[in-house]
Amino acid sequence: MASYTKSSLEELKTTDGLHRLPSIGKILDPKKNPSVNKLRTSVQNGLPYSVFEEVQKGIDLPQSQLADILGIPARTITRRKEQNRFTSIESDRLYRVVRILAFTIDTLGSVEKARTWLKNPNRGLGGEIPLTYLDTDIGSRQVEDVLLRIRYGIYG
Repeated sequence: MASYTKSSLEELKTTDGLHRLPSIGKILDPKKNPSVNKLRTSVQNGLPYSVFEEVQKGIDLPQSQLADILGIPARTITRRKEQNRFTSIESDRLYRVVRILAFTIDTLGSVEKARTWLKNPNRGLGGEIPLTYLDTDIGSRQVEDVLLRIRYGIYG
C-alpha cells in the first residue's frame, strides 16, 4: 500500500496535469480553486457530463470502457448526458480517474505519454494495465504509488 508524506499528498492535490485538460481544469483545478472543500462540494453536487467527455478524450477510450472503469452502465451514461450531471457517487469515481490522469500527465510530462502509460502493462503493478486499477480506490492508490516512485526515481 502506498505511504504518503504530507508533501506528496499536497502534490497530488495540486498536480499541474489538469491545465492540459481544459474543461476539467476549469472545474477542478486546485490552483484556480484552492480549497479542497470546494472541490469536495463540486463532487458532492455532481460533476457535469463535460468532465466525462474530457476524460474520455484525454485517455482516448471508448465511452463503454470508461463507463466500465467507473462502474456505470451504458444506459445510465446516456441519462447522465441528457441530465448533464452525474450523481455524487458517480462524480467521486470520475474524480478519482481525473486525479490519476492529471497526476500521470504531470509525472510523465504529456497527455500522450500518460495515455500510453495508463494503457500498457506495468511491471510495478505485476504486469497489469494501470487503467484497470482505477475501478477501485485501493487500485488507484496502487497506481499513485507507482507514479510517485517514477517521479522520485525509486525503482523496484
